[in-house]
Amino acid sequence: MGKVRFFNSVRMKLVIIFVLLIFVSMQIIGVYFVRKLEDQMVSNFEKSITERVSLLKIPVQGEMTKTRTGSDEKLETSLKKILKDYSSEDIEEIIVVDTNAQIIGVSTTNEQGLVGKTSRDGIIKKSLTSGVGDDEQLVQESSGDRIWVLAEPIKKGNETIGCIRTVTKIEKVYKQIENIKDIMKTGTFLSLVITAVLGLIVSEMITKPISELRKQAIAMSKGNYFRKARIFGNDEIGQLASTFNSLSRKLQDAQSTTEAEKRKLSSVLAYMSDGVIATDRKGNVILINQPALNMLDVTNEEALTKTITELLDIENEYDFESLLEGKESLVLDYSDGSKKYYLRANFSAIKRETGFINGLITVLHDSTEQEKNEDERKEFVANVSHELRTPLTTMRSYLEALTDGALKNEKLADKFLGVVREETERMIRLVNDLLNLSKLENGSGTINLHWINFGKFFNKIIDRFEMTKDRQVTFKREIPETPILVEIDPDKINQVIDNIISNALKYSPEGGQISFKVQVLEKSIEVSIRDQGMGIPKGNVEKIFQRFYRVDKARSRKLGGTGLGLAIAKQIITSHQGNIFARSIEGVGTTIIFSLPYENSEDEWE
Repeated sequence: MGKVRFFNSVRMKLVIIFVLLIFVSMQIIGVYFVRKLEDQMVSNFEKSITERVSLLKIPVQGEMTKTRTGSDEKLETSLKKILKDYSSEDIEEIIVVDTNAQIIGVSTTNEQGLVGKTSRDGIIKKSLTSGVGDDEQLVQESSGDRIWVLAEPIKKGNETIGCIRTVTKIEKVYKQIENIKDIMKTGTFLSLVITAVLGLIVSEMITKPISELRKQAIAMSKGNYFRKARIFGNDEIGQLASTFNSLSRKLQDAQSTTEAEKRKLSSVLAYMSDGVIATDRKGNVILINQPALNMLDVTNEEALTKTITELLDIENEYDFESLLEGKESLVLDYSDGSKKYYLRANFSAIKRETGFINGLITVLHDSTEQEKNEDERKEFVANVSHELRTPLTTMRSYLEALTDGALKNEKLADKFLGVVREETERMIRLVNDLLNLSKLENGSGTINLHWINFGKFFNKIIDRFEMTKDRQVTFKREIPETPILVEIDPDKINQVIDNIISNALKYSPEGGQISFKVQVLEKSIEVSIRDQGMGIPKGNVEKIFQRFYRVDKARSRKLGGTGLGLAIAKQIITSHQGNIFARSIEGVGTTIIFSLPYENSEDEWE
């Protein structure tokens, strides 16, 4: 009776199952063993060849660095003997090349004609260039066998003086592994047959109570927590059925709590300003809030059919595993030709306490402005570096010429020192312009406002340029004679007008005309300066107020421009609560227009 109870107990059934699982596990371990054995055999083979090549490098290096006399053997002859001694059944071919990739030694007799020719083998060139050994596995076209190619540099001290390339027959290692795999396959097949037979026998013993538990589980999965599983005995499965019934009641309570928490979470995600995306452990999107849908311009239905890498359009650069393992943050560029748009994606893996990864949480934040500022900062640093490098290079060249003897030639020395002085002044102008622009942008520059008759003020500046201009350019004025009273900083507005007129003169052709016009509007005055120069290409008009922008870079530098004048002018006009812009037609000319605040007053200007 005791024996019957023992054999009918779940304990015995589990013992049988465990025995079968252990048996099958041994087969899995066997497969794992074969793989490890394969890695070990290949590794041992490669290690053996590498050690032999290391020993070979010693006499080869000695021959290559040996000082030869007329009575000594040629280098090729000596290397041929050395390579022949090191040839073996495993090594199919050994080639020695010098630093120029010229073959100076071959181990095989039928390939001695290669000596003296230049090798075009990529692995040799890579080893010679890097000074580090390299290897690769290839398949021979004639036999289909695998070979292992090893390239090791030959060094004298820290200097690479040549390279040894060996071709070895690694196919025999894989054939041995295949034999072992065939044995394992046969054993595995027999194990599967035995396991299947035993599984059928054992499954019959536990099918009925488990089938009842299956029905109970299906009912619970459909949300029916009121059904109770039948209990067939007081054994372990019977106790499990009783526990199932208890679990059903508890799950009913837990589901109510989970639904309440889910509603809370949905409310939080819906009202977040950042986008949130959740995935399962395979990377498929399972949850996305409305801000994320808006940022990525997709519908909820579209998002739930994609993986996270497809949704973010990064599948060509990253896979899901790399996001789980190392990518905490990425900047995603969704810019097009007309608009810049950047999103910063922060990734966090969802892990259990055991370390098992359930999925990935991605938080999206619009970082367009931040990235724009970073791009502008990089461009500014690059431009300043370029602007400083040109005069510094010129100064160094002329100073080197003076040092090399030009200083003794008085006429030439004066010319060279003049160039150095001009370049120094150019750098000083650039630095001063940068400091002025920085002060204006930071608001640290002071504006000293005075009431000025703008027409009289403007005419004086034009008179000064008309007296000092060195080109055949005519000036045309359309400036009202009646007083125009404005409150401005004369020095800074003078700087703006100076810069605009200077640019107009630079780019005006001989015989051209520069027009000056002042219009009084309702709450401002509008000043325009128009030239007949080369004009600005369409689409680049707004760029002339950016730092270091030049229409003709070579000509601007030749004439001493820093590329900051109009950027400073824009900041000055902006600090006066005015506006500045340009109109241009390429090949016809450019008009710079700026406005200043103005209040109509009937008081006379004396």
